[in-house]
Amino acid sequence: MPEIPHARITPEQLDAAAATFDLLSVPGRLHLVWLLASNEYDVTTLAELTGANVPAASQQLAKLRAAGVVAARRDGRRQLYRVEDPHIVAVIEEMFGHIAPDGTLGSDPALADPRRPPRRPRFSEIAR
Repeated sequence: MPEIPHARITPEQLDAAAATFDLLSVPGRLHLVWLLASNEYDVTTLAELTGANVPAASQQLAKLRAAGVVAARRDGRRQLYRVEDPHIVAVIEEMFGHIAPDGTLGSDPALADPRRPPRRPRFSEIAR
């Protein structure tokens, strides 16, 4: 039987990948990472951009920071946050590249069947 490329992954890799997806499964955290992928921001600005309050944004940033996804640096009295792991950014960019603004799953237009409407993901039904 031929070996499938990338078929050999360890339980530790599976656990780490699942934990990363779990961390990013909260829309507020995902939004923060998306914003921080392109710029540094302080918590007040991030709260404004995401529509969250400052304590909620701060709590989400603390979780992302503890996981090593974002880092912070002091700029006077402010703390500026940035994405620490470019691989996370690549995963998120790839994901958003396949989801249309209306939330439907996008596909390669060259491969799309014009007779079928775009699919709406049903992840909430799967998770139950």
